[in-house]
Formats: sequence, C-alpha cells, structure tokens
Amino acid sequence: MELRRIGSRQVGAIGLGEMPMSIEGRPDEARSIETIHAALDAGMTLIDTADAYSLGGADTGHGETLVAKALSSWGGDRDSVLVATKGGHIRPGDGSWTVNGDPTYLRKAAEASLHRLGVEAIGLYQYHRPDPRVPYEGPIGVLKELLDAGKVLMVGISNASVAQIDLARSILGEGNLVSVQNQFSPSFRSTEGELQHCGQLGIAFLPWSPFGGIGNAELLRRDHPAFVRVAKDHGTSVHQVVLAWMLAKGDHVIPIPGSTRPASARDCAQAVDLKLSDEELHRLDQDEP
Repeated sequence: MELRRIGSRQVGAIGLGEMPMSIEGRPDEARSIETIHAALDAGMTLIDTADAYSLGGADTGHGETLVAKALSSWGGDRDSVLVATKGGHIRPGDGSWTVNGDPTYLRKAAEASLHRLGVEAIGLYQYHRPDPRVPYEGPIGVLKELLDAGKVLMVGISNASVAQIDLARSILGEGNLVSVQNQFSPSFRSTEGELQHCGQLGIAFLPWSPFGGIGNAELLRRDHPAFVRVAKDHGTSVHQVVLAWMLAKGDHVIPIPGSTRPASARDCAQAVDLKLSDEELHRLDQDEP
C-alpha cells in the first residue's frame, strides 16, 4: 500500500477505525480480530482506537484490549503498526458520551491505556474531544508531559478547530503536534478548513467517519449521486471513491474508515489504487447534500 507520514512514522495511506468493533451492535470478538488481521494484511498499518470505544462502565477500554489481542495473534511485523488511541471522552454506561478534560483524569486515562495496550510507550496519543469546562491549555499540557516522559511517542488532537490546532502547536513545541483527527465526509465538509490548515503545517489529517457514520451506506448512495456515478464508471464501490477523493486532497490526509468485516476492510484498502481524474474530483467536490 502507498505510505504516508504521521510525524516520524510511515503508515498505510488508509488506516482502520476500530470504533464499530467496540460500541453498540459490535460483532463477536473472533470476527473483529479477523477484520483487524485482514486490514493489517492489506497494508492498513494505522489502527485508531480509544479508551471510550466500549459500552461504558466496566467495559471501558474494550477497543484497546481488542487491538492488543489482535496484534498479539497476528503473524506480520508488529513493529510496522502504529496504534493510535485517545483519552478525554467517557462512556458512563447508559449509552451516552461525555467529556472530561481534567488534567488529573487525563493522566490516569493515559496510564490505563498504556496498561491495556501492553506497551512501554503509546505510539500516538490524542486528546479526544475538547471539554468546554476546562481551558484547552490544561489537557494539551498533559500531552506535553506524557511526550517528555516518554510514555507516548507522538501526540495529536481530535475534533479541533483551527484556533485549537494553533494553540496546541504553541504549547507542544515545534513539530510535536503530528496529527489532527476530525470528522470529514461527503456529508460533513465543515472541517475542510482544518484539513487545509494541517496541509500547510505538515500535520497529518485523519478523517473519521468518512462515509457519514455507521450504517449510512444507503444515505451515502442516496444523497451523493456523483459518487455513485463515479463508482459505476470505475466498476468499484462508492466507499472506494469516497476514500480516493479524500486521498487526492493532499498527501497529509489519511482516512480511517471503520470496518466490522474482513471484506469491507479489504475493499477500503483497495481505494489507494483508484486514481480519479481532475474532472471527476471537481464533480465530487461539488456533490454536497
């Protein structure tokens, strides 16, 4: 697979979003591990998870534990895999999602993630979502502490604005903010400014939910006829067209589609081989809902 850069590491141009393997409606563990193995075998060497990817309560950290188990049973080169996780989001166990950016909490969350992943240092640790009750400087300062202490090798932020990207860079120091993970899809384009800003700064941009959400395949086909048409012209899936469109937006873009089946992971990986013309890319750029 084509490689792209996150900080000091090279990873496959398309990563794997682990979330749907851990939240409501998740598959059984055996199929999830098979899916992760299929993604890795296809060259998707970035796996994104989070401590909050779970059903909440005692299930907190399900995603991290699952990824660690899948890697331990994979026959490939585990040193080639970058595991990214996140802290600052919480699932109380009642189906809701809340945030906690308190520095004391975030330090404990990072230590717990280290333990679940079974590593000496987390490859990429990201502040999951801003907490409006906590000044942004606090949790970003914790990321700097973790980086300086060698408990994480690289740091990133998620669900961040341009202003928060710039603030994080100023706190972390030159070159230490390596990634921004924001929602971006054909139906959600309001973060294109952040995508472009990251490109100007040499920061990897990781679009989450690139197809518009779990189970939204039919909505994607209904609301975006240009994507459907281009897929038909190339004899491929609309999901591959979405990912190829994102990849064309810059060498710093690394989409992380979620998968729950080996076949869907392999289909996403094949998007790196789909080359779209300038005319097709223009049509897709115009195909907003």
